[in-house]
Amino acid sequence: MSETRTNLGEVTYTRTYDAPRDLVFRCMIEPEHLTHFWGPTGVSTPIQNIKVDARPGGVFETTMVNDADGAEYPMKAVFVEIVPPERIVFSEPGVEGGMTTTSTFRDLGNGKTEVIVHQTNIPEMYMSPEAQAGMQSSFDKFAAYLATL
Repeated sequence: MSETRTNLGEVTYTRTYDAPRDLVFRCMIEPEHLTHFWGPTGVSTPIQNIKVDARPGGVFETTMVNDADGAEYPMKAVFVEIVPPERIVFSEPGVEGGMTTTSTFRDLGNGKTEVIVHQTNIPEMYMSPEAQAGMQSSFDKFAAYLATL
């Protein structure tokens, strides 16, 4: 018998957006919003590449497309918990370790929302500085999109 151990990580991102909580929450589960910001700088996610069944057990699937070379990056997740407009939890069972993302939405008043994204069981390759910078750039794209609404 053999045992394989992996280095699975955990990270928390906190970001404040200049938009009301209900809107920020909806943007995270509605394809017509997700298509404008899902993924890091340098990729796009066409609306036809987004499937959302926002309920526990429902699918959350996206395929990001590299703007430079057309390479595709699929993500297949299952919603674990949806508590409008407070929390979204999804798990990616196909990712080593079953990476789970929990997004918590806090109404700060005055049209501002704090979003806390906590990821667990993150494979080592997603913990690299480049991957973390990509995640931050997706938050920047989200902020820029919210400013247009």
